[in-house]
Amino acid sequence: MLRGGGTAAGALQAAERAAADGAAALLSFGLAGGLDPRCRPGAIVIPRAVLDGDAAIAADPALNDALGGATADLLFGAASVVGGAAEKRRLFARTGAVAADLESGAVARAARRRGLPFAALRVVCDPAERSVPAAALAALDAGGRIRTVGVLAALLADPRQIAPLLALARDAAAARRALVGCARRLRAAGDHPLEA
Repeated sequence: MLRGGGTAAGALQAAERAAADGAAALLSFGLAGGLDPRCRPGAIVIPRAVLDGDAAIAADPALNDALGGATADLLFGAASVVGGAAEKRRLFARTGAVAADLESGAVARAARRRGLPFAALRVVCDPAERSVPAAALAALDAGGRIRTVGVLAALLADPRQIAPLLALARDAAAARRALVGCARRLRAAGDHPLEA
């Protein structure tokens, strides 16, 4: 398992490194932002395809089955955080994707380029109707690492963000619990649950 750092560039680099090291398949595993209003925090998204730019890259059906089966048609691989509620509505209307993340498009692209099977398992963190507070966006640096100073500075500049940030923290906790549950189920399936 390699970490992509929460960015498309980091995910692409990690996926290319895994492929070069002999990976038999690539899996994008982590959190996503909800686009479909029916997807609540903690909802598991296993898409049939990932939209990377204008290209829909199909996930491997056997890998999806190993993950528990597809739960959605489309996941959007975003180039930047899709944080605003209005932006989420527009993206859902335009693409039909149920959720968006920064890593899956890059991992799918690397898999296609290398001729490797690919799948994604993402868990919805922030619901479609809620904008991500600017303080949360300020928390991440370019490498995807959390910068506490950025959060504190944003909260000092606008204390009205405290309540939305606490709501996001609750949603993120539910999403992390679901993600940990998925990881445990995969681990319990054996050393190599995704081998075909």
